[in-house]
Amino acid sequence: MPVPVPRQRAIPAVESGQAPAATPSGPSTEEGSRTEKTAGKKAGKKTGSTPGTTHANLNLLLIEDDPGGSTIVPDLRDSSGTPIRVRTARNLTEAERLLTDDVHCILLDLALPAPGRSGDDELAVLKHVLKLAPRHAVLALTASGDAERGAEAVRVGAQDYLFRDELDSRLLSRAILYAVERKRSDTAERRLAEGRMRAQENRRLERGLLPTPLLDGSPLRFAARYRPGRQRALLGGDFYDTVRTPDGTVHAMIGDVCGHGPDEAALGVELRIAWRALTLAGLCGDELLGTLQQVLEHERADDEIFATLCTVDIAPDGRRAGLCLAGHPSPLIARAGKPARLLPYDNNGPALGLLPGARWPRMQVELGREWSLMLYTDGLIEGRVGEGRERLGQDGMVELVRRQIAAGLSGEELLRATVNEVRDLNGGELTDDVAVVLLDRRRG
Repeated sequence: MPVPVPRQRAIPAVESGQAPAATPSGPSTEEGSRTEKTAGKKAGKKTGSTPGTTHANLNLLLIEDDPGGSTIVPDLRDSSGTPIRVRTARNLTEAERLLTDDVHCILLDLALPAPGRSGDDELAVLKHVLKLAPRHAVLALTASGDAERGAEAVRVGAQDYLFRDELDSRLLSRAILYAVERKRSDTAERRLAEGRMRAQENRRLERGLLPTPLLDGSPLRFAARYRPGRQRALLGGDFYDTVRTPDGTVHAMIGDVCGHGPDEAALGVELRIAWRALTLAGLCGDELLGTLQQVLEHERADDEIFATLCTVDIAPDGRRAGLCLAGHPSPLIARAGKPARLLPYDNNGPALGLLPGARWPRMQVELGREWSLMLYTDGLIEGRVGEGRERLGQDGMVELVRRQIAAGLSGEELLRATVNEVRDLNGGELTDDVAVVLLDRRRG
């Protein structure tokens, strides 16, 4: 059974600025009020506007049931002198029908009973309204002198409280404007806090997904630098890892998923975890890369997504290694007394995800007694040199690293200086992800 549209008993539309005065031949004041309410409800649902945004008129929903008539002074105006429109509901059922999106503020009589609640909770009706209208500003109306109850209403969630017997149009108008602005400010502050919390959670998650090398028992020294291209991110599409298997072999890899978004970062994490699991299970070379390609094909969101990869397995004696390249730049090696250079890359296979049934030859590389092996992604070599279009490239990177080594840098210091100089040559932050891994074998 439909609920009848409530009457405006003490605040007719003509007095509150909602409708023009009725002429003898026009509808009565009560009918005009009913028409305004119905039109207002339809307009609110149609526009779908958010409470607290800029409107030509402010709309107030008064929820009270005073047999003696409303205590609200009818002439309410905002700071520009525009009338504040008022709708009146006798109970919460009527209030729910009139609570459309174009209502900016609710004036609630705390003496109203809350449906289905006992009389023990004096603020039960307020809690019900706050649950019903979480995005609206609420003013609590209480008995004169009952400041304690009003203060408790603010603590529960109302924007302010007013004494029923001390109202005038100026006070109420100012209170409405204040409540609307305070609700808008509270909402913005809450959204900002929620955004910061989500950002912190994302950073903790991303930090937890960065690898921890498993090199217990190995004489090799490990260092890494990682700089995602996405702003305010800790994780990008580049990925790397290093583990030592029980036979003493040290396995290292570095890779790059095409693209720079969170989906690419997630895929990179999946490939890294899969690589670690497969390596610890004893796979290497072509068999390992073929299985990783299957993982990528299954997990990628688009058939055009691919990933480049470089894997190195260093023998327990540290003097030789097996190298597999899947569309990835060849590592750089620096030996004692010799200039740094790139390892051979003639047998570079295709990137993962490009060719079904592809093969990736494993090349045997002699390392020597003392060496430094640097694995990197293309973000390190694709930065610009100066203001022109010239890229640093692999040759430029090799020369840069040679200078850093000649200056006596190694380990973390070498990587830090290298990445910083590449960034400086680029004239600012690099737009692509950058990952660099350094493995050192030194006597003593």
